[in-house]
Amino acid sequence: MNIHCIDCGLPFEAEVTGSVNVGEQPHLKEKVLDGSLFMKACPHCGRVNLLGQAMLYTDPDQRLLLWLLPGGEETKEMETVIKARLSVSDPSILEGYTTRIVRSAGDLMEKVKIFDAGLDDLVMELCKYVTKMELTGQEQDKTRQRAITDAPFKFFRLDGPDNEMEFSYPLDGKMVGARVGFNVYEDCAGIVSRNPSMRPSSPFPVIDREWVGRFIG
Repeated sequence: MNIHCIDCGLPFEAEVTGSVNVGEQPHLKEKVLDGSLFMKACPHCGRVNLLGQAMLYTDPDQRLLLWLLPGGEETKEMETVIKARLSVSDPSILEGYTTRIVRSAGDLMEKVKIFDAGLDDLVMELCKYVTKMELTGQEQDKTRQRAITDAPFKFFRLDGPDNEMEFSYPLDGKMVGARVGFNVYEDCAGIVSRNPSMRPSSPFPVIDREWVGRFIG
């Protein structure tokens, strides 16, 4: 991939990874989780650049398939591309897989963390919405309220003996965290179970805050 450095503007070639199967390449999972698989230092000035590559991420143990499409472009020949990337001829091999499209490397990293924790990404998006509402309700400043509402919340981990959920989000020019009890997840899971229309019917949905926003007035 030929990219132009965001700092010095000079072009350079960067090798990108178009497909990762962590069942066959377990060493690459950590590079996905720490983001290093998506970064490359400019050979001219040393500035680290984000590579905007498309990538297919597969975890056979988790039965998870994530398709990173940063440009928002979706191919009509999705099944053919997936079969080629996975080197399979029978599409039924993907039965039982959770399949998602994600729009950024950060979104992919978050999905991996969510499913590694044994959680449901749709429920998690609802948890993030509820957490935002609670945080904005505690704020008196309207500008900060809007900043929290607009901030991209990311699930970070479950922590502590009670499995508190930890989220990170940008505020006032820095990353901050929010912790909420696991009861919030359980409550949101109940909402989703009572509203089956929230579940996607398409084979490769984009489950994000826009998706949840369709069902929340």
